[in-house]
Amino acid sequence: MALEMRQQLKLSQQLVMTPQLQQAIKLLQLSRMELVDLVQQELEENPLLEEGAELSEEATAEEEIERIREPEATTAVDAPNESLPEVSGENEGLGDIDWKTYLDGYSLGGTAADNFEEDEDRPSYENLLTRRTTLGDHLLWQLGLSPLVGHRRIIAEEIIGNIDDDGYLQSTLEEIAAATGHAPEQVEQVLQRVQQFDPPGVACRDLRECLLIQLRQLGMAGTLVETLLLHHATDIENRRYPAIARALGVSLDEVLGATKVISGLEPRPGRPFGQDDVHYIVPDIFVHKIDGEYIVVLNDEGLPNLRINSFYRSALSGGSGIDQKAGEYIQEKMRGAVWLIKSIHQRQRTIYKVTKSIVKFQREFFENGIEHLKPLVLRDVAEDIEMHESTISRVTTSKYVQTPQGLFELKYFFNSSISTTEGDSVASESVKSRIKEIIAAESPRKPLSDQKIVELLRDKGIDIARRTVTKYREMLGVGSSTERKRLF
Repeated sequence: MALEMRQQLKLSQQLVMTPQLQQAIKLLQLSRMELVDLVQQELEENPLLEEGAELSEEATAEEEIERIREPEATTAVDAPNESLPEVSGENEGLGDIDWKTYLDGYSLGGTAADNFEEDEDRPSYENLLTRRTTLGDHLLWQLGLSPLVGHRRIIAEEIIGNIDDDGYLQSTLEEIAAATGHAPEQVEQVLQRVQQFDPPGVACRDLRECLLIQLRQLGMAGTLVETLLLHHATDIENRRYPAIARALGVSLDEVLGATKVISGLEPRPGRPFGQDDVHYIVPDIFVHKIDGEYIVVLNDEGLPNLRINSFYRSALSGGSGIDQKAGEYIQEKMRGAVWLIKSIHQRQRTIYKVTKSIVKFQREFFENGIEHLKPLVLRDVAEDIEMHESTISRVTTSKYVQTPQGLFELKYFFNSSISTTEGDSVASESVKSRIKEIIAAESPRKPLSDQKIVELLRDKGIDIARRTVTKYREMLGVGSSTERKRLF
């Protein structure tokens, strides 16, 4: 059969991911902090965007777009041929200054906080950040007060520079000796002196050395506690207290007392000087209970309200005095700015609709707490608000809601179901909460096994397998019954 080329018309449908659609999807799954960073970046890169006054609740992207298309009555640029008098700078204009108003607004000293008459007008003290003293700064300050001078000070500075945030030395004596050009024996002598600095146990090479130094600084050298650390560290870790008592010929109570002293030591001496910044979670949406009804309110605080720059808007609507390339550039930036504003409004509306649906499904949770959390999947909310499941998944990622029961991520309200003996179902998060309550009420000397927890849950009407209890316990960060056992 001969091959031939032929033209043919075919009608088909396909989904095309336009750049605008990709941007909308990207904005939908961003967290609040990421969205703020993105908006700030767009404000820097797009000259047509500017931060304006807050929009009313009824304002929409369509209204903003219509306002953009309206020509401005006046322009922001004066006529270039207007004659202006020359300024000589010889005390001209001094008589035009309202000195009373000038002096009222001028501060002769003090801080910015002194200018606020009411406490509500003062800036938050959380915004007055200072640099926290690091462990290295604290050790260098003590080094300056110590008698270490010359090459010993150089070695000490090298040692301090190789101490991590937990307070442990991360380099060997040979590496420090090679870096300073001195013998390892000299480095060892200086290290012993640095290990006497505050906090106790700093500059150690392992956990046992750290704890031993703390004991010696407490005056407990040569005691049973030191013997346990030197020769029975593995038995202590595995809680083989009777074996330790038999090996040392002491009573079990003496071993338990010594172990209690060890448990009170600090395994991370640098902990008080940690530099971990505190990141506060800002909710994207609030749920308030007013007159028995739950009201959903979007949190727009901190989000810049975008609008189109009036100068470029009037220049584009006027259509004169702009060359072709400049006009094309402004048109391109205009489309990007309008679509960004529209995408942000769409994102906020979607979050609002999803939260309203969650409140409807989980009303008993908002009324009575976690034990009344119902099983919920993405499909339930998607069908309720007529959206796709993937959209619900993106909306609930890294989004937080402040409720009368506390602050929760939106994903928290989606749980798998666990059957009960009565034929109903409960949410997995509710089961986790009950497991946590059971473990919190157990005896430290006789912790409950996973099988015993299964039996207690079954008595409450929850039918669950032992392996599921083990999985939930590990998700809660709770150890096994052996790890939870405490003899003192």
